[in-house]
Amino acid sequence: MRTILLFMFFGIFLVSVQAEEWSRFRGDAQSTGVANSSLPAELDVLWRAQVEIGIESTAAIWQDAVYVGGLDEKLYAFKWTYLATGEIKSSPLVFEKTVFFGDGNGAFHAVDAQTGNALWTFQTDGEIISSANAAEGRVLFGSYDQFLYCLAPDSGSLLWKIETDGYIHGMPAIAQAHTLIAGCDGLLRVIDIASGKEQSQIELGAYVGASAAVHQTRAYVGTYESQVLGIDLTAKEIAWRYEHLQRKFPYFASPSVTSERVIVAGRDKMVHALDPDTGDVLWTYTSRSRFEASPVVVGNRVFAGTMDGKIVAIDLDTGEPDWEFVTGSEFVASPSVARERLIIGTTDGTLYCFGKAEE
Repeated sequence: MRTILLFMFFGIFLVSVQAEEWSRFRGDAQSTGVANSSLPAELDVLWRAQVEIGIESTAAIWQDAVYVGGLDEKLYAFKWTYLATGEIKSSPLVFEKTVFFGDGNGAFHAVDAQTGNALWTFQTDGEIISSANAAEGRVLFGSYDQFLYCLAPDSGSLLWKIETDGYIHGMPAIAQAHTLIAGCDGLLRVIDIASGKEQSQIELGAYVGASAAVHQTRAYVGTYESQVLGIDLTAKEIAWRYEHLQRKFPYFASPSVTSERVIVAGRDKMVHALDPDTGDVLWTYTSRSRFEASPVVVGNRVFAGTMDGKIVAIDLDTGEPDWEFVTGSEFVASPSVARERLIIGTTDGTLYCFGKAEE
């Protein structure tokens, strides 16, 4: 199951600036998509790396190393690759010195983060696109077999699973002692992590392929019915629904959320900034191509990649772009930001590292 190959980064490595990591798909357990790191005003390409087929997986950054899944069925790190059983669209989670991810044949893998050695695998009955999350000594992920799974990270033993009525595509979010999952059954389910018992269901009225983001007592998610929802977790109801007046397209990307902004990017070719309390639109940015990748907030800017191969930085207050970089390939993977670096892969298999080049 494991092969040792050299994943070339052209001699350039991450520099340890401070103890910052991007250890999972949306950066933290709450799936907020907000970076702890800063980025320079102007970004340079520090290095590029190539995988054999393509990248749809968002990279994880942990202890100066980058981990990313490829459509060539391999998990890549600096000095090793690990061969899975199917293409990897899920984003790796690094937790307790182990990399966790699922593949297209329904296998969920645990790999030693330092050596690339296989630790264990767990087999489901459906494709795994859902990225894993972790808390309280448990690893959580969804499968296209319509189950949410909770495993012990050291052994891969099943602690509990809960059946839903549709595919689970997004990463489970974690809020205190609960996990939240929105899926293709049109429900937001709140589940006790320790016991696996469902605490509540909230009707969303639409399929959901994105991951819900949690901030304080609210969750936010985009739907296939062209809406963004603000969900009151205390009242267990939809607090507001946002829908653009003209452009009616589904939201596949997961939102980012701060105390003052909910940022969503859609197949309508727009990035929307919404008031988290009311859902009122604060600004929109329009691109020439749709957004599949989820945006990331870094300081006072939003970074988002488009399907025509552009990554753009947008001012968080005004919605005006202030930096962009154009590649020759699409972005399905989302940005990862840590240690003053931005890492992102393209569907042609190029992994980019952006930062400030030394003069």
